[in-house]
Amino acid sequence: MDRRTGAMVARKRTYAAPVTVTVELLEQADAESRQRRAAGALLARGCREGDRVAFALGSSADLVCAVLGACRVGIIPVLLNATLTPAERDELADDAEPVARVFSAGALAALTAGEGARPAELAPFPLTRSMHYTSGTTGRPKGVTSGIWDEATARAVYEDEASVWHFDPHDLHMVCSPLYHTVSIRWSVNTLLSGGRLAVLSRFDAATALDVLRRLRPSTAFLVPTHLHRILQLPGLGADETWDSLRLLAHAGAPCPESVKRATMARLGPGVLWEFYGSTEAQFTVCSPDEWLAHPGSVGRARPGRHLFVDEGDDGGTIWCDMPAFARFSYWHDEEATAAAWRGGACSVGDLGRLDGDGYLYLTGRRHDLIISGGVNVYPAEVENVLAEVDGVGEVAVFGLPDEQWGQRVCAAFVAEAGHRATAAEEALRAAASVRLAPYKRPKSYIAAEDLPHTATGKLIRRAVPAHLGLEPG
Repeated sequence: MDRRTGAMVARKRTYAAPVTVTVELLEQADAESRQRRAAGALLARGCREGDRVAFALGSSADLVCAVLGACRVGIIPVLLNATLTPAERDELADDAEPVARVFSAGALAALTAGEGARPAELAPFPLTRSMHYTSGTTGRPKGVTSGIWDEATARAVYEDEASVWHFDPHDLHMVCSPLYHTVSIRWSVNTLLSGGRLAVLSRFDAATALDVLRRLRPSTAFLVPTHLHRILQLPGLGADETWDSLRLLAHAGAPCPESVKRATMARLGPGVLWEFYGSTEAQFTVCSPDEWLAHPGSVGRARPGRHLFVDEGDDGGTIWCDMPAFARFSYWHDEEATAAAWRGGACSVGDLGRLDGDGYLYLTGRRHDLIISGGVNVYPAEVENVLAEVDGVGEVAVFGLPDEQWGQRVCAAFVAEAGHRATAAEEALRAAASVRLAPYKRPKSYIAAEDLPHTATGKLIRRAVPAHLGLEPG
């Protein structure tokens, strides 16, 4: 807060130079050999079924193979965010109690080379899921684990995914999001298990992703909305360019502005752009393009074998989903959090939403993000969905700050698109809010920012926005 003017100001930030992005092609036969060698090396090091091995590395073909090889002998990979500081990484690794730690490219290469070990025999399907820590957007990260499965359960887990996404031996899947993101590793693993190939980007870069779409012509891909937006904003993208090699492009991980979704659809064939709603813990819904066009704003209906219901609330309530037995998860060393997440066979991750009469789910936010202003609940996601449609605005985050009069005041930080003045963007935001939002939902303060904080997978870290921008509670 500027003490002289009372206006909100954002701290300027500096950025590191771009990092070179590599693209690796991984064939199924080569992947199978690397998996067997990696699993053999882990067993030779004393790892046994149910043990954990921690990985903290950027995306690569070797990492996919090491993770899948471990899972197919019942060793649980713990995939840590590679962008963490060493202290942050080690704190999570200590919590996971791994038998081994693989934190360097050299150590990973030695593993997939199978140095000093015989290749292992692998189960047909993974006997466990990799363990991931929740992103920490709502507090202390928690390890999510599924334990060890027998082979029948392992097959059921694979078939549950394949029945929705129809993985095919002819697929070339583009891997853009980091492999320590649950969706990226899950889709990579299932593509290989189905006999398909991967094109693995070492990290997301819009220009590199567009080049892969043009040159390698993948058939499937997963991107978060932020990634889609960045590709669509590339200056070299032709106005009429289409990505006709894709049979399936899925997005999830954050709300997708309608303008981004429709612009992406215009570059794809019919039936290609799908959406789903899930979390580190579980997968809940799926939404085809036709369903979304008929129910805009929805994240779809319950996936096969699941049933959604929502606690009562004025604007919707906590989302619960009855899950198949094989989808059971627990929080590592946290029985209290595990118990709170389950109600019989149904689980919740604390998201809020509402169901329409046809069973389509609409997200309204997270209970942790709720703003209570003047005693009235304001859901940031609802306000963001309106403001994100404003021309000239690249991204917006709605959050609350302490306020003597209101308890909390609703604030909006925004990033103006290239070529648009922040003052003009703010005027447009205020105008849209005045027309489309009730007075209590309209932000009382707008803050122009150079960028907003995200996890490595592109998810907005809403609770970190005030500190990221150097805002002081006023």
